[in-house]
Amino acid sequence: MSTEFTRRSLTARVPIIVVGALLALALVVAGCGGSSGGSAGGYGGSSAASGSAAGGSAAVKLAGSKLGKILVDSQGRTLYLFQADKGTRSTCEGACAAAWPPLTSHGKPSAGAGLSAAALGTTKRADGSSEVTYHGHPLYTYAGDSAPGQTNGEESDDYGAEWNVLSAAGKTIHAD
Repeated sequence: MSTEFTRRSLTARVPIIVVGALLALALVVAGCGGSSGGSAGGYGGSSAASGSAAGGSAAVKLAGSKLGKILVDSQGRTLYLFQADKGTRSTCEGACAAAWPPLTSHGKPSAGAGLSAAALGTTKRADGSSEVTYHGHPLYTYAGDSAPGQTNGEESDDYGAEWNVLSAAGKTIHAD
């Protein structure tokens, strides 16, 4: 009788153990996943491309800074234009894109309050990703900005041309 009781007790516990193990495995797998649009420079990611989280669309917003109201991404990172870009075509690749990660999107980007949704678009990069544009300018973050709202890349001339932050009108803003 003791052996039969132990067998029934064990049989009743096996489904609970299996379900518990499967739940634990699911949590481990979910915790190891990452977003397809990470970022560089202390914003929680390590990918050279900035942008949308988990395959979604990028958002462009307006935020206050020491330079006035400027374009930022959904995490508050300052967005820049590169004066070397011709039209909507990005000329920042390789080491340039590592220092100046392009804002990418896996869908139509969205405009925050005070911005023109019609001015937002995308352009195809050499690697096949879609980079967000505003008033025809491809948009980038800067790896040297380690916190939201920083504008350390303003008027830098890395990679042969100047980098500038943008206003809601899509115009460059220059530091005084």
